Amino acid sequence: MSATPQSILEDTFGYTEFRSVQRDVIDHVVAGNDGLVLLPTGAGKSLCYQIPALLFDGVTLVVSPLIALMHDQVSALAQLGVEAAFLNSTLSPQAQQAVFDALDTATTKLLYIAPERLMQPATLQRLSQCRIRFIAIDEAHCVSQWGHDFREDYLSLGRLKDMFPSTPVLALTATATKPVRDEIVSRLRLVAPRQFVTGFDRPNIRYDVQSKHAPKQQLHAFLQRHRGHAGIVYCMSRKKTEDTAISLTQAGFDALPYHAGLDAATRNRHQQRFLSDDGIIMVATIAFGMGIDKPDVRFVAHLDLPKSIEAYYQETGRAGRDGLPSEAWMIYGLQDVVRLRQMVDESTATDEFKRNERAKLDALLGWCEVTTCRRQALLAYFGDERDDACGHCDVCDLPPEVFDGTLPAQQLLSAVFRTGQRFGAVYVIDVLMGKTSDRMTKNGHTALAVFGIGRDYTQAQWRSILRQLLVQGFLTVDTGGYGGLALTEKCRPLLRGEVALPLRKDLLKSPVRQKIKKSKVSLNDADSDLFDALRACRKDLASEQGVPPYVIFHDTTLASMAALKPVTKQQLLTVSGVGQSKLDRFGQAFISVIERYLDDRDPATV
Repeated sequence: MSATPQSILEDTFGYTEFRSVQRDVIDHVVAGNDGLVLLPTGAGKSLCYQIPALLFDGVTLVVSPLIALMHDQVSALAQLGVEAAFLNSTLSPQAQQAVFDALDTATTKLLYIAPERLMQPATLQRLSQCRIRFIAIDEAHCVSQWGHDFREDYLSLGRLKDMFPSTPVLALTATATKPVRDEIVSRLRLVAPRQFVTGFDRPNIRYDVQSKHAPKQQLHAFLQRHRGHAGIVYCMSRKKTEDTAISLTQAGFDALPYHAGLDAATRNRHQQRFLSDDGIIMVATIAFGMGIDKPDVRFVAHLDLPKSIEAYYQETGRAGRDGLPSEAWMIYGLQDVVRLRQMVDESTATDEFKRNERAKLDALLGWCEVTTCRRQALLAYFGDERDDACGHCDVCDLPPEVFDGTLPAQQLLSAVFRTGQRFGAVYVIDVLMGKTSDRMTKNGHTALAVFGIGRDYTQAQWRSILRQLLVQGFLTVDTGGYGGLALTEKCRPLLRGEVALPLRKDLLKSPVRQKIKKSKVSLNDADSDLFDALRACRKDLASEQGVPPYVIFHDTTLASMAALKPVTKQQLLTVSGVGQSKLDRFGQAFISVIERYLDDRDPATV
């Protein structure tokens, strides 16, 4: 009997049911059609091209910009008994030749390759001699100059249609607005592609955004409920990454730094520890994360603002790929706003590109300040409307208090104007609070009518008001000079008292929340012991195989084993995530753990 999508799903991958649009996508490309797939991170994009690859009788090319992802996926497929290989800069010339030799013998089903390597004339010439039956282009948003992660090497991929005109092409991404999707279709020259857009919601992720007032203390407080969990902490600079990792280590967390300034051996060692060990916190710049297929990342924390909502969504999507409860936590402040705008203004990009970057940054800032359901606003940005509030974000849990900020806003704007629109935030706030200094006396600003009129507010409250005025476009910053504040045309009706301005009150202390459970499977205390024993068994097997533990089985699969307690191979095969290949290779090891656990229990409780 010939293989079918369902039989491959069950026998090779160990699942009984397709998720979302997976089956529709597979049928579409197997019929020879082009397509574009937009699925949230963790929703199973890889099966959309891996199963067709096993149905086709030739080679499937998987284009990816991510060396880490290539290694990860090839290792995972090897555990399933699938012949796959990759071509990238980490291979020696001899190893590369071995990959091509395997293509000639038709044993390789999937070849992962970076776009810059693929489009080299020598590579294309060599591949033209192979039976290329299907092309999958992962991280396809990289083709768009208006996307958040543009890669110039992707622009030439449209030429694949000239070389392989009858080969179906499938573009896949987790993050693309409607204009970006249109550009993907155009640049890749997809022929009458069907678009599979399922929505952007990651319901297992809780979103939490707070104002930044004591970053170190705020981060430590957040992490207290995540002790023993794997997670990522993103920082904007290399120095902050190093300092934060040291601070967390001193506080008893197992934290490692990761940024482009570290030597390759150190980065690789830290990445392997993150993948292989439990409970590692990676403190990183955005150089880390793409292509990391670790399913049990329980949180992603941002100590600084990312550059756009797209970037934020992509980075937070690295949490909770296993579907279990996870958190996306972020703090931001006035300096983040100023610094990011300065980075855009000082770039050497075209004016059109700068305008686009400013618009994306403004959208992110507006989202940070929302007073209605945060998930609704996030999904709406991508054109994915949600009718009801999620009840699972900081705004839903504790709706922000809004106050009439018209008067303090007028006072602050007046202080900016009367001091000459050339001083920064600290100076202007000092004027409002009546703080005397030699500089202020010399400038004559202690004699201004606005001097000391803002003593009713604290410095933290004034910084919050100022930040919101920047976000809403009442103020701008001279990023090319010394950071002086200046008024915009939008101020006129507000200063004249023609409009009111509601502002949100920032929480200066984050609400205390319960620690997130490690598993959504209900386990009693004894079963938790079994779960831990199964994880120990998995770690030993992973060490023997030289792969991360989750390549053997995900936590969700182990939790199901601990709940169901299968003691035969046939019973174990009914556990989601256990396919025939892994059953044959690892099944008896896990069954033995379960049998020992059952034998050790009090017979009266069995």
